[in-house]
Amino acid sequence: MIFGTGIDLAQIGRFEKWIDNDGLAGKYFSADELSYIRSRGKGAVNSLAAGYAAKEALCKALGTGFDGLPLKGITVLRDEKGKPYFRFDREIRKRVDACGKHPVVHLSLSHEGGMAIAQVIIEVDNG
Repeated sequence: MIFGTGIDLAQIGRFEKWIDNDGLAGKYFSADELSYIRSRGKGAVNSLAAGYAAKEALCKALGTGFDGLPLKGITVLRDEKGKPYFRFDREIRKRVDACGKHPVVHLSLSHEGGMAIAQVIIEVDNG
């Protein structure tokens, strides 16, 4: 059963000043995320914008908005094939687990034409 969905659109240009600013980016992104993002070379700002959109989309899927959620506790990573997924700190994990039995969080990211988009679906076991 779907517990919640969230989608967010981010203007990539807005994040250009973040890419080399550890103080600003470090408020919202974990060290692991920033390491991956900065390894992307010319695509780094696209990945930064998509990662931020993913965090917003997750908050929407949870139905809470940013209400007390530390965005740095939501880490967007990629598997060996490039598929994006979330890693949560303890506080975020509690919020996700509160959605229902065996929550699965699906994440899709894309960017094109100066915009990045993220979609999140939270699925729970209804049985």
